[in-house]
Amino acid sequence: MSELVVFDITDGVATLRLNRPDNRNALTAEMSGAIVDALDEAEKADNVRCLVITGTDGTFCAGGDINALKKALETDPESSFGVVRKVGLAALRIRNARKPVIASINGAAAGAGFNLALACDFRICADNAKFIQSFVNLGLVPDMGGTFFLTKMIGAAKATELIMTGRTVKAEEAEKLGLVNQVVSVEELENKTKEFAATLASSPTRALGNMKALINRSAFDGLENILDNELEYQIQCAKTEDFKEGVTAFLEKRPPTFKGK
Repeated sequence: MSELVVFDITDGVATLRLNRPDNRNALTAEMSGAIVDALDEAEKADNVRCLVITGTDGTFCAGGDINALKKALETDPESSFGVVRKVGLAALRIRNARKPVIASINGAAAGAGFNLALACDFRICADNAKFIQSFVNLGLVPDMGGTFFLTKMIGAAKATELIMTGRTVKAEEAEKLGLVNQVVSVEELENKTKEFAATLASSPTRALGNMKALINRSAFDGLENILDNELEYQIQCAKTEDFKEGVTAFLEKRPPTFKGK
C-alpha cells in the first residue's frame, strides 16, 4: 500500500487516511490510484464492514495538485488529466462498494476533495469544514462526478450556483443544503465518526450492500457516462488560455484574469 494513503482495519472498520499533509492532501494520479487500491482491498476483506475516508493534519482534501498540473502543462497538457481518470475510478469504486462509506471531513474539501466526499454514502464534518467547487477559478469543469452528485443532492439551480461561482460553503450551510449528514465540533469529529462507523459495522452488511445497490439504481444511474464526459471536457479546457491563466494565477497567489479564450 502506498504511503500516500494510510490504511488500517479496526473492529470491522477500514480507515483510508489521505496522507499528503505538506500539500493539504492534494490529489495526484499516484495518490488517486492508491485510494482505488485501498478501496479494492477493503471491498474484498471479509473483516471490513464499513469504510471511512478522511485526511491528515486538519484538512480533508484540497483538490488536485496544481503544481503537478503546471508541470504537465509545460510538456503535454492532456497528460495532466491522468488524475481525472483515477479520481473518476475512485468515485465509481465508492458507489459500487457493497459496504457503507463515510467521509469524515475536517477543514477544507475543495475541488476533487469536495467531490470525493459527495461520492460517499455519509458525510460527517467538523464545524470548521468548508466546501468549495474551485474548478471555475482554474478554468476547468468539475471532475469525480461533481456536477452529477451536486445536481442529484441539491437540485440544478443550487448546484449551478456553487459550481459556476466557486463560492465557499461553510459547515452550517452545508448541513442546511443536505450536503452533510451531521456537523460536530473539531474535537468530536473522530469519536463521532468512530461511533457511527461502529453502528454501521454492526448492522447486516449484505442488507446494507443491497440497499446501496438499489439507491445507486434509483439515484445514481448514469454516473459512469458523466465521468467520461468530464474527462472529455477537461481535456478541452486544458487547451484554453483561461486554464493556463488560472493555474498561473493560483501559483502566483493572485486573482486570475480570464479572457474567455
